[in-house]
Amino acid sequence: MENLFRLVDHEDFFSRRCIWVNGPVIVGAGPSGLATAACLREQGVPFMVLEREDCIASLWQKRTYDRLKLHLPKQFCQLPKLPFPEDFPEYPSKKQFINYLESYATKFQINPRFNECVQFARYDETSGLWRVKTKTSGSAEFEYICRWLVVATGENAECVMPEIDGLNEFKGDVIHAADYKSGEKFRGKKVLVVGCGNSGMELSLDLCNYNASPSMVVRSSVHVLPREICGKSTFELAVMLMKWLPLWFVDKLLLILAWLVLGNIGKYGLKRPAEGPLQLKNTEGKTPVLDIGALEKIRSGDIKVVPGIKRLNGFSVELVNGEEHDVDAVVLATGYRSNVPCWLQEGELFSKNGFPKSPFPNGWKGNSGLYAVGFTRRGLSGASSDAIRIAQDIGHVWKQETKQKKQRTTACHRRCISQF
Repeated sequence: MENLFRLVDHEDFFSRRCIWVNGPVIVGAGPSGLATAACLREQGVPFMVLEREDCIASLWQKRTYDRLKLHLPKQFCQLPKLPFPEDFPEYPSKKQFINYLESYATKFQINPRFNECVQFARYDETSGLWRVKTKTSGSAEFEYICRWLVVATGENAECVMPEIDGLNEFKGDVIHAADYKSGEKFRGKKVLVVGCGNSGMELSLDLCNYNASPSMVVRSSVHVLPREICGKSTFELAVMLMKWLPLWFVDKLLLILAWLVLGNIGKYGLKRPAEGPLQLKNTEGKTPVLDIGALEKIRSGDIKVVPGIKRLNGFSVELVNGEEHDVDAVVLATGYRSNVPCWLQEGELFSKNGFPKSPFPNGWKGNSGLYAVGFTRRGLSGASSDAIRIAQDIGHVWKQETKQKKQRTTACHRRCISQF
């Protein structure tokens, strides 16, 4: 397992096994962790990947809905060193993306230690090493000792559960979007979808396709853009324009094009923010909604847009505007958050919200061999960029030290031969 050497910890000999990792420990086997591992493999650096679930990319495999497809063209979502198969569509499905990730792990011989949840990780000033304590699903404990620690748990490690008055007393079904698979179980039901991001919009559309009656709660302003403009990806168009034009001007162009394609969405209860979509993404990490059909259902009335919730009552919801609607179920499309502060005992690279303090592109490296991958708020392309930088940085040190070891070994051999 990646050149491991077992050490004896006399204090916890019977309860915890200590393992020396001859290379970095990567926490998380999602796309970010896999990308970093693959780049390290290319650099010839051994590594260990720790994953709390029983599979790679657990967010994709266990906490996404069936109809999900990549929202961006595949060329912006591929990981380093391996493009998507040519026969994949421009927007690969959930199943296709998972297959791609499994092929990726196989190609680069990435074999995570599954079912190991990191309890804490801290830097030992005395030894100059990181200590990473884990607990398995069978309650066995391990402690990994390493020079480098790569945090790859990502932006979406834990579900965000909103505080809604009366939620615990609501008599219908309440689920987070992470547990939603399809609208099959909601046929004929009135469903309140809390959240109007990409997930909220797409779940509302999916519910319509299963003859449910969704009402989508829109508590704040939101940018809605067409996924494509004149047959070209909106994201690809933005990337192309930003090569020559300032961000604020590209934002203006995108909003003009969105108005021409989608019309005035404000009259449907979807108010646009004052900041442009790209500026808002950069400053607050809020991703614009890429419409794939939900807006048409909103226009037709199949998806109702409602304001914020005042409280839930039995099988009904009272809204902030005084209206009351019958509701059979609630789906919380309220997003995810980082869980880094729960286990990483460090305060220089990461802030209390679990994101690096320095904005992109400077948030990938901390002190004492600590790295962060997948926290750029720029999706898979941002994670890939981080992974390449991290592997090159560690690889440079690794190769220098390997060269020095060889030189010392050669010198030692020469001295031994000269003695005879």
